[in-house]
Amino acid sequence: MIISLLVILLDQLSKTAVVYYFQRGESTPVLGNFFRLTYILNPGGVFGSKLGSQNFYTIISVLALMVTSWFFFKTKSRETCLRVGLCMVLGGAVGNLIDRLRFGEVVDFLDFDFFNISLLPSKVLFFNFPGFHLDRWPVFNLADSFVLIGVVFVMVHLLKSSKSTSQKSEIQPN
Repeated sequence: MIISLLVILLDQLSKTAVVYYFQRGESTPVLGNFFRLTYILNPGGVFGSKLGSQNFYTIISVLALMVTSWFFFKTKSRETCLRVGLCMVLGGAVGNLIDRLRFGEVVDFLDFDFFNISLLPSKVLFFNFPGFHLDRWPVFNLADSFVLIGVVFVMVHLLKSSKSTSQKSEIQPN
């Protein structure tokens, strides 16, 4: 749980600094055009997705916290990779929930120009996909980063545990 508290602290300190030193919409290059600090308020979800109202995202955040907390307390202490990952997800979720409760939106400020993504328009069964082009990644924050890293830790744990479970079942006779 110390990891969760550190994630919350880092996230909230960084957001407080951005809100204090930047005007909304202001962008400052750090590493040229590749990395900028850009202060925005995100009313939606991950990468600015808008699947529902602001209340929808607050409710989803609370539910995610409850489920992640339940998984954390059900895990064994020797499952380090899983527990660290869950702590990162918890800390990031709490960090963004604090913003939603304070501002009604989430403070985002990390602005990177990674590789471009282009998906051509297509039709799959009865669905028409209009295509998609991303030439600059959506602005995000430390909480988002920790949630993503935490999910990777959880996935690594699940892959390792499913591999060891399948190896044990191959060894044991029927």
